[in-house]
Order: sequence, then structure tokens, then C-alpha cells
Amino acid sequence: MRSSPARPWWSRIAPWRGAEAPHLALGRRGERLAARYLRRNAGLRILGHNVRTRGGEIDLVCEDPRTNAVIVVEVKTRAPGQRIPAESAINHEKRRRLLASARALRREHSWLDRPIRIDVVAIDLADGKRPDVRHYPNAVNANPR
Repeated sequence: MRSSPARPWWSRIAPWRGAEAPHLALGRRGERLAARYLRRNAGLRILGHNVRTRGGEIDLVCEDPRTNAVIVVEVKTRAPGQRIPAESAINHEKRRRLLASARALRREHSWLDRPIRIDVVAIDLADGKRPDVRHYPNAVNANPR
């Protein structure tokens, strides 16, 4: 008779193991909503989701076919009932990390001749209502002079 294997240590501290952690599921939903919004309303082409660079992770990497610009998009999503707007999470440290990620992306893909822009998409979810999606183009200046 085989004994049942011991439960792994992470199952005791991560009760959602096997399912996605609630905050990760919220972020993933926000990123899907943001990608759809940017394709439909801003005419952007999505190049990548959760792109890792030496500077950090980028939620969405897009391209504007009209200007050939590369757009780094930070998505912030708030669950129903949260009173603080999603955009309030973009503080000085987050801006610094976004700039580092954008510069690393530019170097890693040799996009030195293409304009780059950092946008923020803020999404507030509400029970039984459509998500409130707000797009802030060029929210962080990626091309300081």
C-alpha cells in the first residue's frame, strides 16, 4: 500500500494553490480589459503581455501603427469597493521603474530610432456595472531632454 504524499509546504501558506491568487486574477483581468480597450479605441497593436526586461516587467507593450511609436503600458486595476482610484498607485518609485523598463526594452530590441511612450491605463471595477477604463497617453515622460 502506498502512502499518500505529504502536502507541499506552499499549500499551507497559499490556500489558493491550484487556482490563481485573487490579486493576480484581478491584475490579469485588468490587463485583458486594457488590451481590448487600446486595440479598439486607441488603434494600438499589442506586441506583448507581461514582458520582462532588465529594468522590470511591463504589463503591455504596444505599437502605434500611425507613428511607429513603441508604447509601454502600465495597467492598474481596482476591485469593486476600493475607494482609492487606480491611478494613485503611480508614484515616484513606479515612474522610475517604468522608465528603467522602457529604456531596457528599447536597448534589448534595438528600437533606438523609434519613439517610445509610457501610458497608464486605470481600471475601476464595480459590481454589476461596466468597468471604468481611463487611458492616460504619455503619462510618464520617456524622452526627457
